[in-house]
Amino acid sequence: MAENSLHFLTLRKIYKTKRSMKPNEEKGKKSVKKYVSVEEAETNFSKLEEPAAIYERRLFSYADYLTWQGDEMKEIINGMVYAFSAPLREHASAVISFLRKVLPFTGSCQKEKGKCKIYTAPFDVRLPKNGETADNKIYNVVQPDICVVCDESKLDEKGCIGAPDLIVEVYSPSTGKRDLNEKYFLYESSGVNEYWVVYPEAKAVTVFLLQPNRKYGDGTTYEVVRGQTQVPVQTLEGLIIDLEELFED
Repeated sequence: MAENSLHFLTLRKIYKTKRSMKPNEEKGKKSVKKYVSVEEAETNFSKLEEPAAIYERRLFSYADYLTWQGDEMKEIINGMVYAFSAPLREHASAVISFLRKVLPFTGSCQKEKGKCKIYTAPFDVRLPKNGETADNKIYNVVQPDICVVCDESKLDEKGCIGAPDLIVEVYSPSTGKRDLNEKYFLYESSGVNEYWVVYPEAKAVTVFLLQPNRKYGDGTTYEVVRGQTQVPVQTLEGLIIDLEELFED
């Protein structure tokens, strides 16, 4: 089976129920812009080649990562190297807007293991497996668009080692395949409690929460066009993200 077909089947497994978004056309109600649906956004990856690069047929570690030079941003997932470029304006705008909403809460949110702190890319998050924390034994290093860490022991001068409490990735066709496949399963297996995928074009978000079985649930999608604008942030108690404000341009 072709690679794209495999990824598409994986997406269908993750998102079991999807509905196309349509504007509210009822008489007397305010017209709403017709947005691309989440399903359309997810399948856009088939139209573009993701800028991923496997430099050699071997596993790369964080030790290798530290030796690389140049301005190109890179991540390592399961020992494979992925290169990516700077985000588009809409992508960057969504990140900044989310930060404005979350920042006031992180300073006052005290968890059992310390205050919550928020970071944006470029910020290295190392996700070791089997307790291997040596640089040459870590094969997963990512740069989430946004992450919230509420365990101060996971923070060091290099970034974060271990699973953040919350990770937010802003979807774009060039990186969406990775966000919904490799990163989804990496974050799940690493114990990231809350994972958001933000769709600026669709004006929507999907939130995955880690269940007692250490697997993500089906995910809950909130869509502006359906009036689902209030999204609670489980990691930061009391914080609700208003999607209409989040996607204001």
